Amino acid sequence: MKIAGLISFVMIFVTAAFAQPLYPDYYDKACPQACKRFRGYVKYMQGCDASLLLDSTPHFVSEKFATPNNNSARGFEVIDRIKSEVDQACGGTVVSCADILAVAARDSVVALGGPSWEVLLERRDATYANITAANVDIPAPSLDLTGLIASFQNQGLDVNDLVAFSGGHTLGFAQCRFFLDRIYNDTNIDTEIQRQLQTICPLDRGDANLHSLDPTPAFFDTEYFRNIPAKRALLHSDQALLGSPETDGVVAAYRLSGDAFAKDFAISIMKMGNIKPLTGDQGQIRYNCRRVN
Repeated sequence: MKIAGLISFVMIFVTAAFAQPLYPDYYDKACPQACKRFRGYVKYMQGCDASLLLDSTPHFVSEKFATPNNNSARGFEVIDRIKSEVDQACGGTVVSCADILAVAARDSVVALGGPSWEVLLERRDATYANITAANVDIPAPSLDLTGLIASFQNQGLDVNDLVAFSGGHTLGFAQCRFFLDRIYNDTNIDTEIQRQLQTICPLDRGDANLHSLDPTPAFFDTEYFRNIPAKRALLHSDQALLGSPETDGVVAAYRLSGDAFAKDFAISIMKMGNIKPLTGDQGQIRYNCRRVN
């Protein structure tokens, strides 16, 4: 969905197996100029093995058509340009598409006022896409808190990660189809914002219309967390963070302290970005991010 999970994003959970560790300085010798070429082309997408980038083939359906991603995950042409620049700078195919995504994620957040973090590198690219896993593993915007916690726990993440990572919705937009049920059926919604959203998103048309996830969609700030206690969160899953002792304190802490939010967000996105990457001799380094070699 066009939900910032940091720019046009939902964070993609991956299911590859662990191999060897990742390293922040992996390209210092292999291609020291690689990361310099990333900057200036940055848009955010997430996927530890870059399976999201693969177009459909006779053997699999692209994850771009998974329900949360269809007509929403964007920026693929930007990754294509970064890949071309980096390969030219390195004199060959050295840098994986998955590593390009990881660095682009960090740099795009920084460009919009968010925190930086150390990106661990040496990921390999998947040789297949799994639309079924994408549909199952990406937390749906209709989930309640129990479902959200379970989804994160399945990936080894805790409640603090859930709240911090959900704060990625401080950036970007969502299509009406992802919050229609909230604005027409939920009761824990501010009536003024409800009326405004119903005008933008009529039931009989406009599923692809967009609305910002918080009042400042191009700035990494705490407005997302201010929306929640005001019952103005756009998604059902965002509003679900309020009303439980497991999450209320974390939401309040981030609402009051942008520094606390930024610090924990960086920690959580590092944990998310290193869930089961392909490394070693797994996968491949793609010549073209959209196709298997």
